[in-house]
Amino acid sequence: MDMIVDIINSIDAFVWGPPMLVLLLGSHIFLTFRTGFIQRKLPTAIKLSVTKDPDAPGDISQFGALCTALSATIGTGNIVGVGTAIIAGGPGAVFWMWITGVFGIATKYVEVYASVKYRVRDKSGAMMGGAMFVWKRAFARADGSVPWWATVGAVSFAAFAVIATIGTGSAVQAAAISGIVTSSVPAIPAVVVGVVIVVAVAAVIFGGVNSIARVCEWLVPIMAGAYALGCLVIMGMNAPVLGEAVGLILECAFTPKAAFGGAVGSGMVMALQFGCARGLFSNESGLGTAPIVAAAAKTKNPADQALISMTGAFWSTGVICLLTGLVLVSTMIVHPEIGADILANPSIFTGAALASAAFAEIPVFGTPVLVLGMCAFAYSTILGWSYYGNRCVAYLFGPKGIKPYQVIYVVVAFFGAIGVGDVVWTISDIGNALMAIPNIIVILLLSGMIA
Repeated sequence: MDMIVDIINSIDAFVWGPPMLVLLLGSHIFLTFRTGFIQRKLPTAIKLSVTKDPDAPGDISQFGALCTALSATIGTGNIVGVGTAIIAGGPGAVFWMWITGVFGIATKYVEVYASVKYRVRDKSGAMMGGAMFVWKRAFARADGSVPWWATVGAVSFAAFAVIATIGTGSAVQAAAISGIVTSSVPAIPAVVVGVVIVVAVAAVIFGGVNSIARVCEWLVPIMAGAYALGCLVIMGMNAPVLGEAVGLILECAFTPKAAFGGAVGSGMVMALQFGCARGLFSNESGLGTAPIVAAAAKTKNPADQALISMTGAFWSTGVICLLTGLVLVSTMIVHPEIGADILANPSIFTGAALASAAFAEIPVFGTPVLVLGMCAFAYSTILGWSYYGNRCVAYLFGPKGIKPYQVIYVVVAFFGAIGVGDVVWTISDIGNALMAIPNIIVILLLSGMIA
């Protein structure tokens, strides 16, 4: 068994190694220039995101599609992942994380544009889109046949996405909720948490994309706003050292420097590696997830929805991750003993411990805000990823495969809540990487048309 675990871990380290980071970050930079720096349209995109077009074809509002995508991207990675990046790569990782988010906006635009352009309706009339349909329709021959290599691209994306959704979207997020609740209120057993998660998730996802979108439309703004407010309060408390925190982040991004009393230190390479890796995880640009739900949006123009969806990378990494980074770095400057204490007992929970220590600085309300926020983030991620898997299963097996998938999804959430091993996370992590490859390839092939 140990040998199997070692093999799985080795595969994970390989697929998420430097080649994958170069592929994703390189695509972000290339597509930024290919689209004429589409990031300049961000103010227009934000305005469009709250504009409705009820007469346009689609299943959910444009804002609903954005919120559903954000529900899957704004999660524990924006809190725990930032802390992990700072501990492993130093304060400079925050800068590179933010840079990754800025360039990732272009990739998000391109992949969503392609998804909406090549979307279709299934037999029940529901919209379907994503990299699998882009591969299938963009390269179809005049007689309607699809080249074998395009079929391989479509099927591989859908298959790896299903694996990733069950692990990343269900088991891991349920485990996060259970861990947070049981550690904060030990009297509540994990089994009870698991049952509550199953009921709360099933009540929404069995209603389809409209049900998921309705919940996400009110949950995402509330939870993100509450978390951002908490960050601003801490930054206000740390105001005297906020300038020093910004300077430290910029300095450590380009030079080797010890920080926080020498407890944390790293060079530019480590800051770049961990900052980019966590940034890529936080906004999912290039993974191909957001285009699946974007295809269901009510829009007449692929460019409009692409602009709206690209704001997701801005909110997720450009705002939430940046706020988290400033909070953690400034708190560790004020309390350097926090970093020393956490590093004395490093674990996979190091990032969570750092975030908890920072929010504990807010009297009375700090810890509850963080706990409730992380639970809400994880719950919304479960909802968002369930729709991704729903559409991929429908592509692979037709509508008959949806209900069995949904049952498996909520059952896996229960088992995740009562105790899931690292192997589940690692396998789903591999699925994430493998679904990104066919998605990146197809949008690079179509970048000229989109530009």
